Amino acid sequence: MGRRIRQADIALKLGISQATVSVVLSGRAGRDIAISPELRDLVLRTAQDMGYHADPVARSLAGGRNHLLGVFTFEPVFPVGQRDFYHPFLLGIEQEAEAQRYDLVLFTSATDGAGRRSIYGSGTNRLRLADGGLLLGLAPDREELARLVREQFPFVFIGRRDVHGAGLSYVAADYVGATANLVGELIALGHENICLVTGTVDLEPTVDRKTGFVRAHELAGRTVRPRSVWEVEPAGIGPAELLSRRDQGVTAYAVEGAADGELVGAFLAAAAQANLAVPDDVSLVVLGDVDKDGVAQRCTRFAVQREEMGRRAVRLLIDKLEAKDPSEVSRVTVPCVAIPGDTVGVRRDPRPTATPRGRPAVRPPRRRPAPTDQPADRPSS
Repeated sequence: MGRRIRQADIALKLGISQATVSVVLSGRAGRDIAISPELRDLVLRTAQDMGYHADPVARSLAGGRNHLLGVFTFEPVFPVGQRDFYHPFLLGIEQEAEAQRYDLVLFTSATDGAGRRSIYGSGTNRLRLADGGLLLGLAPDREELARLVREQFPFVFIGRRDVHGAGLSYVAADYVGATANLVGELIALGHENICLVTGTVDLEPTVDRKTGFVRAHELAGRTVRPRSVWEVEPAGIGPAELLSRRDQGVTAYAVEGAADGELVGAFLAAAAQANLAVPDDVSLVVLGDVDKDGVAQRCTRFAVQREEMGRRAVRLLIDKLEAKDPSEVSRVTVPCVAIPGDTVGVRRDPRPTATPRGRPAVRPPRRRPAPTDQPADRPSS
């Protein structure tokens, strides 16, 4: 016929209404509307013989399912600095979508007037081309997330994100439990004064790490000491501050990990400049991932199961699409994986004085034993 076969063509060939053909091809026959099994089989067989293929856009606009899942990121997914951060998520999404017989649509180009990624950059929700959406991003537009909820568009965010007045479904890493476990190990090794080092922006993963830090102390029957949470940019971590905290009795650090590893790298560099050996002088645990090839690989830490989070997000979204109430909030927490390293040791008393590298450390002279009246060859009692 030289053009796409339409439902009207099938109806004309069989001498039935187009509405009947639509009911059968949409999968509603026998579920929502009564159609005889013989007529259903005839319509499906005729559609196959005529080479009919559903138009996914038309089906979506009609409120039907087309087995397409949209993937949208609020930041570019392929920059050099974050390539390894996003790649495992996308790999898990792809693997599970294929297993569930869904296709993926990657939305990348829509931006608002300021050049930011926007779901509504073109004025409408472009994700509606798909059955539902899988969203990623360190700094999402929370108003757009709230708008998706109001529109009852089914989506799952990968990572915990909270929006005031809107319940979001998400798949999150268990930063709370993983942090509590690592800090608990430090406490079990005798460390009483532990410092948590985080970034200066209170995103949900940072909040979760702080919650886990407090939980570890509560489980040990302790309270968090003053100045135990150090919110700092990598450039603000220097040898003088580490020496000052060492003099105040800090013997261990829990440093927030990230894909770029900047906080961890800055801490290790400052410790080396301060002549503080890890773990001989201070112990270190990293709360999250680190760069793959850097010196931070030796750190005791935990890793986020990003591929698994991607897979679980696909399954959660499909469950929402098949639920009676797709707007119901669903949340999944994926445990992190502990990775042993060589940066943790038992607590040692702080050295009396530490100095930056290049200057000798000042140590007190050894105290000579007090003289006794006993002869040298007579054992003491």
